[in-house]
Amino acid sequence: MLKEWRGQSRGTVLGYKIFVFCIRKLGLGVAYFVLYFVSSYFFIFAWGNTKANYNYFRKRQQFSSLKSIISIFKSYYVFGQTIIDKIAIQSGLRDKFTYHFDGIELINKTLKNKKGGILISAHVGNFEIAEYFFGELEEKAAINILTTDSEHSDIKAYLQSITSKPNVNLIYIQEDLSHIFEINAALARNELVCITGDRYVKGAKYLSEIFLNEEAAFPAGPFLISSRLPVPVLFVYVMKETRTHYHLYTRKAEFKQRDAKALLKEYIESLTWILSQYPLQWFNYFYFWNTHKK
Repeated sequence: MLKEWRGQSRGTVLGYKIFVFCIRKLGLGVAYFVLYFVSSYFFIFAWGNTKANYNYFRKRQQFSSLKSIISIFKSYYVFGQTIIDKIAIQSGLRDKFTYHFDGIELINKTLKNKKGGILISAHVGNFEIAEYFFGELEEKAAINILTTDSEHSDIKAYLQSITSKPNVNLIYIQEDLSHIFEINAALARNELVCITGDRYVKGAKYLSEIFLNEEAAFPAGPFLISSRLPVPVLFVYVMKETRTHYHLYTRKAEFKQRDAKALLKEYIESLTWILSQYPLQWFNYFYFWNTHKK
């Protein structure tokens, strides 16, 4: 079983090329059909991920054994769909999808304050297409994503060659903490800084809290930084609802400034609610709970 996140997502350039060919030449329906075989492969051969996913459905979601096994395959399939959808949207097929905006007025209000804002999300749904929602904002929003440069460089290079360039700026996490200066500069320009708060890397600083009835470790950085900055903090998720429909949720965090633990608790409450609505869209395919103690 995978005991912790290893810092990279799985996949090959060839796999992505097959799906891009299907999307462009044969349509989304064919790409989704091919995905059944890919999902079956991961269900059978990605044993560590499958066992971790079974633990999530059986122990955290309290599904029956049979429902947990079926949900593992469904989760792989929905995850594959979100990847296909992201490529399709970035390739100019945005109009093939419909979108529902829930709480987008909170982002508009944040931008009107001219102080910027922090958006905290998670590896659920399809947050990578959030920028295509932000085009509906009343004010033009510049988006910065705080990230580690951990994805396979060959896959990134291929995707960049066949899709439109995202209208986002990447801020890479640095050991010397210089990324904090970039975050402050972006906020001073009234820009949005997007962070994911659900992937603790072994050896890094963390905050522990009860999540889905068991203790789990969360990266300390997003909550320490966000709680100290005098700007609004919003929780944002983009969830897949039907074959071609997405729902964007935005909720404002209410916490005392400089209280990172309180912000984390707000985040966990928000994330727990989202997973109660979309249990299949938890895409952390490793053993998430108590990892920091092992």
